[in-house]
Amino acid sequence: MRRLAAAALSLVAASVLVSGCSSAAPQNTGDNSATGSGTLTIGIADDLPGVSLKTDSGYAGFDIDTANYVAGKLGVPTKNITWQRIDQAERVSALTSGKVDLVVSTFSITAEREKEIAFAGPYFVAHQDLLIRRNDDTITGPETLDGKKVCAAAGTTSIDYLTSHYRGKITVVKVPSWSECVRDLAAGTVDAVSTDDLILAGFATQPEYKGVLRVIGKGFTDENYGIGLKQGDDRLDTVRAALKEYISSGAWKKSLDANIAPSGYAIPAPPTVK
Repeated sequence: MRRLAAAALSLVAASVLVSGCSSAAPQNTGDNSATGSGTLTIGIADDLPGVSLKTDSGYAGFDIDTANYVAGKLGVPTKNITWQRIDQAERVSALTSGKVDLVVSTFSITAEREKEIAFAGPYFVAHQDLLIRRNDDTITGPETLDGKKVCAAAGTTSIDYLTSHYRGKITVVKVPSWSECVRDLAAGTVDAVSTDDLILAGFATQPEYKGVLRVIGKGFTDENYGIGLKQGDDRLDTVRAALKEYISSGAWKKSLDANIAPSGYAIPAPPTVK
């Protein structure tokens, strides 16, 4: 009995170690070069591997690098940025209420959102896709979702697409964050997670999900990421110019190569900032 108990404890300890592991830490490509005394509060996600993740040393990932570069062009040094975690459903209200100055959080530019806020971009084009359990051969694309439970974060274009195209055919499970969706998928309480392929690729390569989950790889929408600002914000043109320089300078590619390419995601050509 003692040997059995010891073995059980060893298995529990091993499982804790595995579940506590994370992939190679997302990269921060460095502080911006601004030397002014200005400040900014920037709304971000904190649970997206490779994109926007909270680490022991702060925040890192592609969206964080993007926000940091733009802040520098607004005269705000990295040390003067306040990173404000917000849920996906909060992004518009955080801007209109003045809670944040900018939102850089895989924020798709849509005509509906532009009725309430302003956007600069796009700075990246992703595609909505599906994350499923690796051994599930019943889901091969969005056309095979009938009768399935599909998880998506509330307040996103992903949820809008699912409810408008598959109403009555699937059960849409809404939760506050993508990390919660992915945990539910791994636990077997939902059948798929649907959001941007950039986000899904980051989760699929985490040690706790590698070999457990997989991305279908059949993107079915275009998601144009923009930086959100309050309507009438006179910094809009400067943010647009900063994004153009971010791409042309090579900093855009450098960040994607450091944060996204290791997952196997094919880095696309940069978009044209409008």
